[in-house]
Amino acid sequence: MSRPRVLIIGAGLGGLALAHGLRDAGVDHLVVERDASVRSRRQGYRIHINADGSTALYEVLPKRLWELFRATASIPGPVGEFYDHRFDVVHRFEADGSARTVHGLPEHLNVNRLTLREILATGLDTVRYGRTFTGYRRDADGRVVAHFADGGTETGDLLVAADGVHSRVRRQRLPHARVVDSGLRLIYATVPLTPATRPLFPEGMFGGYSAILGPKHRHLGGAPVEFAEPLSRTASRIAADASLTEHRSYMTSAFGARVEDLPDDEELFAMNPSALRGLALDMMDDWHPRARRMVEHWELSSVLPLLLRTSVPTEPWPASEVTLLGDAVHAMSPAGGSGANAAMLDGAILAARLREVRDGKPLLEAVAEYENAMREHGFAAVRMSADNGHRMLGQDPLPPA
Repeated sequence: MSRPRVLIIGAGLGGLALAHGLRDAGVDHLVVERDASVRSRRQGYRIHINADGSTALYEVLPKRLWELFRATASIPGPVGEFYDHRFDVVHRFEADGSARTVHGLPEHLNVNRLTLREILATGLDTVRYGRTFTGYRRDADGRVVAHFADGGTETGDLLVAADGVHSRVRRQRLPHARVVDSGLRLIYATVPLTPATRPLFPEGMFGGYSAILGPKHRHLGGAPVEFAEPLSRTASRIAADASLTEHRSYMTSAFGARVEDLPDDEELFAMNPSALRGLALDMMDDWHPRARRMVEHWELSSVLPLLLRTSVPTEPWPASEVTLLGDAVHAMSPAGGSGANAAMLDGAILAARLREVRDGKPLLEAVAEYENAMREHGFAAVRMSADNGHRMLGQDPLPPA
C-alpha cells in the first residue's frame, strides 16, 4: 500500500497535527469537520503546552508555522503559587534555572487555544468544514466508507477518529470504551490584562497555572496568556498566509465546584453569562475580596460552563482500519494540563507510522504500533490527570479499567 488514503474525522488540535504530518509525508488524506469553520465554536481559552506538545508541533509543522507558534506562545513567569480562599499561600514553586528546553523553547508554555488551532489550520487545503459524520462501513474491497449527514460518503484505507469526547467513531469502533462524568463543573472566563486589572493578580499567578482552593472542593484557577504585539502583525512577519483572530492579553479564570453543589446541568447550561458569574460569586461569599474581584472582572462575552468528563483506560484491542486519537480515545481532566499535548503527540506518532506505510510497511502493523504507543502515553496521562483532579479539586476517583 504505497499511497494509502486517510480519512480524519475532526479538525481539532490532534486531527490538524496529523494532517500536517501526512502532508509532509506525502500521504493522501482528507479532514472532515462538523463545524462551519475553525472559529465556529468556543472550546476554551488558555491551554498548557508541555514537552510532548512542543515536540509534536516541531515534528509536523512547516518551519514558518513552527516559528509562528513560537512567537505567539506565552512564557510563564518563574514563580507560581497556590492559595487558600483567604489568599494565604499554601504552595509555592520557583524555576531553578535547570528546566530543560524543547527545540529552543521552555518546557512549559501557555498558548491561546484558538490561536494554536488557527495556526494548525493554515496551509491545509484538505479540510472540509460543515459536514457531520454519522457512521462508517466497509465496502466489498475492505476499505472504510464514511457516511455524512448530507448524504455523501468518503472512502479511505484508514479512518481516524479525531472527533473528541463525544466521538461517534469510538461508539461504533469501541462500544465498550467508557467516558464518565468527573463530578466537576467549570465556569470558564477570561479577565483582560489591563493596567486596571493586572494588579488584581499577584506575581504567583503569572507562573503558569495557579489556583485558589476553597472549602467544599470549590476552586478558582488561573493562568496568563500574554502577547507581545497584535497577532496580525506577528503573522504578517512570519507566516503571511496565517489568519489569526486578535486577542488581548488575558488571565484565564475558571471557577470549579462539585456537581451536587450546583444547579442541575439543564439549568446551569441555560444560564446567561451574567447569571453564571453571579452564581460563582454567590459560592465564593466568604472568600477573600481579592479573589471575588477577579470574578467581578470576568469579561462577560467569554463566560461559558463546561462539563468535565474523563475516559476510563481500556484494555488493548486488535488493530484495524479504524483508529482513534486524542479525546476520542483518552479524554481527561484538565487537572494534568495534558489533554491537548496528548492529542498532538498522537497525531505526530501516527503520521510517522503512516509515512512508513507509504514506504511499504503493512497498514495494520503500523496502526498496531501507533495504538500501542498511544495507549501507553494517553492512558498514563488520563490516570495522572484524574489523580491530580481527585486530590486537589475533588474529582470523582477514576473507575477501574
